[in-house]
Amino acid sequence: MCGIVGYIGQHDTKETLLNGLEKLEYRGYDSAGIAMLNEDGMHLFKAKGRIAALRNRVDNAVHATMGIGHTRWATHGVPSEDNAHPHQSASGRFTLVHNGVVENYQDLKKAYLHDVNFASETDTEVIVHLVEKLFKKYQDTVKAFRQAVSLLKGSYAIGMIDSENPDTLYVAKNKSPLLVGLGNDFNVIASDAMATLDVTDQYLEIFDQEIVLLNRNFVDIQNLDGTAVERSAYTAQMDASDIEKGTYPHFMLKEIDEQPFVMRRIIQEYKNANNELKLDMNIRKAMKATDRIYIIACGTSYHAGLVGKQFIEKLANIPVEVHVASEFSYNMPLLSEKPLFVFLSQSGETADSRSVLVNIKKKGYPALTVTNVPGSTLSREADHTLHLYAGPEIAVASTKAYTAQIAVLAILAVDTAQAKGFELDFDPLQELAIVANAMEVLTDQKEAIEALASDYLATTRNAFFIGRGADYYVCLEGALKLKEISYIQAEGFAGGELKHGTIALIEEGTPVIALATQANVNYAIRSNVQEVAARGANTMIFSSKGLELDTDAFVLPHVHELLAPLVSVVPLQILAYYAALDRGCDVDKPRNLAKSVTVE
Repeated sequence: MCGIVGYIGQHDTKETLLNGLEKLEYRGYDSAGIAMLNEDGMHLFKAKGRIAALRNRVDNAVHATMGIGHTRWATHGVPSEDNAHPHQSASGRFTLVHNGVVENYQDLKKAYLHDVNFASETDTEVIVHLVEKLFKKYQDTVKAFRQAVSLLKGSYAIGMIDSENPDTLYVAKNKSPLLVGLGNDFNVIASDAMATLDVTDQYLEIFDQEIVLLNRNFVDIQNLDGTAVERSAYTAQMDASDIEKGTYPHFMLKEIDEQPFVMRRIIQEYKNANNELKLDMNIRKAMKATDRIYIIACGTSYHAGLVGKQFIEKLANIPVEVHVASEFSYNMPLLSEKPLFVFLSQSGETADSRSVLVNIKKKGYPALTVTNVPGSTLSREADHTLHLYAGPEIAVASTKAYTAQIAVLAILAVDTAQAKGFELDFDPLQELAIVANAMEVLTDQKEAIEALASDYLATTRNAFFIGRGADYYVCLEGALKLKEISYIQAEGFAGGELKHGTIALIEEGTPVIALATQANVNYAIRSNVQEVAARGANTMIFSSKGLELDTDAFVLPHVHELLAPLVSVVPLQILAYYAALDRGCDVDKPRNLAKSVTVE
């Protein structure tokens, strides 16, 4: 949540900052601002709303070779220009942007800043005033910055300018992502490499509780105690075209269409020259050694974990529990003797999941992260990592990362089953290839699904998704997709649970979307559909080829039943997309949401 970009170099920084913020807008879009320093002093521009509004505020006559920018997802204080970053100290000497949450900001106010007049409601403003207060004591910006950062509790990624020291950009990080990008005669900072990929592909990771001093020609990384840190750069494995929409009207539609390619890439990355599954031997050993797996995730990743539970239990015969990360942190259940924790996260920076990881590592339990970003915090701090290979996902509503998580969990389950000597009645890689083809068929049928969205969802205020077994888990994800981008109040339910309370909400015309892809519950879910139809519901059934009836709204291509969740979710994603489009919603950037949830 929230995005930072900064530049110090030889060229005008304006477009680097604005272009970078546009690429980070998926992280927050309540308000935005930039600060640029030149020989005339500091130039500060802020706007409530999107980066486009900020562009209109920026004075194009201002030229500067140093600057910082920020796009905000509100945590402390409503979206407004006053609460927008950058924030300045009372004298205006120090200007700062910050991602994260300063948990002790009220304590710091009382202890150090009781005589300061604050211009905003944010926790961030405390940091910049604290730096100035400590500078008055030490008369040394680096010392004041280091001391201020050492007093912070919580998460932070910080970029700061001292207008009296125009040759240095001051940076710090803890629990919130931030990278340094390296260039010729310039250096940059960014919350995500994609923000500055048009100027460099060379990056340095910043670890927790480190500060960085950036000059045009060097980067000085230090621990909080001032000890120098040496670190090698890495090349970002990302093409600039990956983060552009191309001919698509929205990133979400592009990412839905990329799912067949992602499936094929996962197949390629997880097979050897003999077309057999290949996994890190250490992961295989960890899976064989455990007596229970605990999948930890949030939102869409949690739904993927529920499907993954089915794979691991049915194929590898290992009990699995799936937990919401934000609950697990504060209410850890009784654990088995040999637990293995599996963390699912698209970004690898999810704060709630990291909180769990920190706790279980203190207890000495092994951890595996399944993520789209191998160098992310969850990846670095876990014992093992499985990469999703989904490519950048820009739309806030996850699509291809969700199906990639399910596919990789299926591969993990199959590999473990084979390692334990279990015989399988299918070729997993061949079946995933069939899934990729089925996805392609579905993405070519958008017009039919668009018509269903128009017929069933155009004017409704709520909708229900029902299924049984694995279909129920997919219904949870289908409902989440619909509610987060169209703002229709949508809920997913196990079909058999309807009559235990929820059916009271069914009214004349209420849309009920049902999935029927599991043979053993096909008749049961159809009976549930009849129950709601008898009470006036407007029903539509998505069924698998071979289980369909003539009255079904849509028939899915046949795939192996265990892998049906990979296919059945695709039309639900498309359905949500067109429902949001019909209502004039911002598909890629739904209100109140951000892509990378880096605060608890």
